[in-house]
Parts: sequence; structure tokens; C-alpha cells
Amino acid sequence: MLLPGLLPPTFVTIIDLTRLQVDAFVDETDIGRVKVGQKALFTVDTYPDKEFTGKVKAIYPKAIIQENVVNFDVVIEIDDPNIELLRPDMTTSVTIYQEERKGVLVIPRSAVVKEGNERFVFVKETSGSFEKKEIKTGIQSGKDIEVTFGLKEGDVIGIKRD
Repeated sequence: MLLPGLLPPTFVTIIDLTRLQVDAFVDETDIGRVKVGQKALFTVDTYPDKEFTGKVKAIYPKAIIQENVVNFDVVIEIDDPNIELLRPDMTTSVTIYQEERKGVLVIPRSAVVKEGNERFVFVKETSGSFEKKEIKTGIQSGKDIEVTFGLKEGDVIGIKRD
């Protein structure tokens, strides 16, 4: 028996598994660098060694605030041939590529010392001592940063310990 104003219970939900999407929550500090069309890679806990591909389809303008953390919902359209392995509500880890560069020198961000507008690293000399050397940096990705000037491949640098 149904009463006025009450919805009937759902007995079956039909899902088109060929049209799944990923909803990624992106922190407010990073959302300004996310654009529609950017390449995305993601993994799911079920297949931790398998990377799936997609691209940013939409960025919702309304923030989602949970426990004073501000995130934005970014929709990733899946364009991976192995989409049949995926299921609704799987937990994902997503990487969104801002820009892809090949043949660049990358170091851990923890190796970089900032003093005003300048950036330095400590480079190991042939004597075994470390010398402070100014560098110029490019794009950052996670814990790494591109070095555009001041270092060469093979230089040994010091890294701050946590």
C-alpha cells in the first residue's frame, strides 16, 4: 500500500557499465590548475597495478565542504579499453596531468631551499662537501619539481629529512 507523498521503494537499479565516470574531489589549492580536457590516470583498489585512462569532462563550480576541508567535484570521463573491469562506487586514486614534458630534469621538492624569490639546492662537490647553488624551477607535480637552470643530470643533491 502506498501513502500519498511517499515514494515507492526501489527494487532494481539498472546501470550501464559502459558509461561509468570517476568523480574526483580536488582540493581548493589545486582546482585552479584543473581544466576540462586534461588527461587523467587513475587506479582502483581492486586492481592496484592497473592504470586506467580518462580525461576531465566537467568541473562543478560549487564547493563540497566536509570537516572544514574545501574540495571541488571533477568528473573524469573514462576512455580506457578495460572499462569492463570497473564497477560503480570503487575507490580511486586520480592523477590529473597539467602539462606533460619529456626529457626534463626533475628533483624532489624537499631538496629545494627558498630564500625570498630565489631557490637553491645543495650540490655535492668532488671534495665531498655540499655547496649552495641557485636554480630556476618549472612546473611541479606532487612531490617533484622541474629544474630548468642550475643543475645537470648526474649532480648529487642534498635532501631535507622530515
